Amino acid sequence: MPVGPRLASPAPATARILVVDDDRRAASGLAQWLCGLGHHASAAGGVAEALQALGRGPCDACLVDAALPDAGAAQIAKAVRAAHASAAVVALVVPGADHTPTLALLRPDAILPQRAADAAVLAALDEARTAVAARAADAASCPVLGGHPSIRRVLDVVERIATTPATVLVTGESGTGKSLLARLIHDRSRRVGRFVEVACGSLSETLLESELFGHVAGAFTGATSDRSGRFLQADGGTLFLDEIATASPALQVKLLRVLQQMRFEPVGGSHTHTVDARIVLATNDDLGRLVAAGRFREDLFWRINVVTLEMPPLRARTGDVLPLAAHFLARVAARAGRPVTGFTAEAAEALERHTWPGNVRELEHAVERGVFLGRGPLVELADLPAPVAAARGREPAGEAAPLKRALAAPERQLIIDALEKSGWRRDAAAKALGINRTTLYKKLKRLGMDLATLGPTP
Repeated sequence: MPVGPRLASPAPATARILVVDDDRRAASGLAQWLCGLGHHASAAGGVAEALQALGRGPCDACLVDAALPDAGAAQIAKAVRAAHASAAVVALVVPGADHTPTLALLRPDAILPQRAADAAVLAALDEARTAVAARAADAASCPVLGGHPSIRRVLDVVERIATTPATVLVTGESGTGKSLLARLIHDRSRRVGRFVEVACGSLSETLLESELFGHVAGAFTGATSDRSGRFLQADGGTLFLDEIATASPALQVKLLRVLQQMRFEPVGGSHTHTVDARIVLATNDDLGRLVAAGRFREDLFWRINVVTLEMPPLRARTGDVLPLAAHFLARVAARAGRPVTGFTAEAAEALERHTWPGNVRELEHAVERGVFLGRGPLVELADLPAPVAAARGREPAGEAAPLKRALAAPERQLIIDALEKSGWRRDAAAKALGINRTTLYKKLKRLGMDLATLGPTP
């Protein structure tokens, strides 16, 4: 923490700042100095006190001791960002200490050595604010949000192929953001034409053919005038064919020809049009399985399967839930004209633990409901849809549950080995494991281990 004479330099814009350190006296000293600069600063000595402070209102910045026990710093940072998406987090570190594991969880916007000079404190706050602003700018320029490695890999491929003419097939469950990815590919392609989207599954075969290729007057009942199709409208731009697996066998034949030659005739017409359009297709079906079942043409499959991008389900990247929720909240709150800044700790916990069968689309709708129904600056648990709110207290979705199960097997074996070596004396086994007898009992119960079936009872 800063020590010695305090700088009297004017502060930047007034901010709400929370200082958290298990050295409560040091945290209070720094908070008082920040108040002297015009900020609204408060101090907390641990996780419980920090969460209590956040319950009274969100903060704009948080300086948190990275050495708090039991990953407390990461817990506080998560709550700070959940309550206010634009909040900046500064990690207070001990010079020379290895904080790598903690910082990986904390993801600070700036790092400040404890007992740093006053000028360094202000510089760290400025650095953190700049980092938050840069992150917001990146989010605004990229509609496909997320920091999970699976999303990063998808975006990396997009950057490499966006300016090429390669046909792209986007796969993934409904609601994962396939159409957003298609639009991102177009935006990064530098094509001057339009982005044209067609939902193939929403139209009958006749209407879809007319929608894609256009028609001439008199081609069918109701065709009173010539009409250009979506392929022609996408000339010089990008044509996105969503739900491509629903195309009929007859339409698949026509699509194959168009994709090979980029030439077609409108329905009922004889004039051949030639276009230059980038083709992006999407499906939530397994096209390989459909080919094997004879429901999708193999030659068309290989024609569109040039570059395949798979959008992962939200349950497989739980770390992206709160950043996505914050993005949707800012957008909805601005549209609704409501001063909602984030989520309560309980609401954030429910968002993280829900399994999101509807993926990102379900998350967006849940956040919209929370903003519209909420009364205060934070979305509360009761403001969320019932299935989402009910998820609070469950085992985290996605990656955490498999990890817990994976760790249980070696823990179980270590306990059995210790018991065998100690002649099944539980006190001796507990001592060998470096725990007390009560903790051993709790572990046995959690792991479902019945010693009567494993070995002799002492």
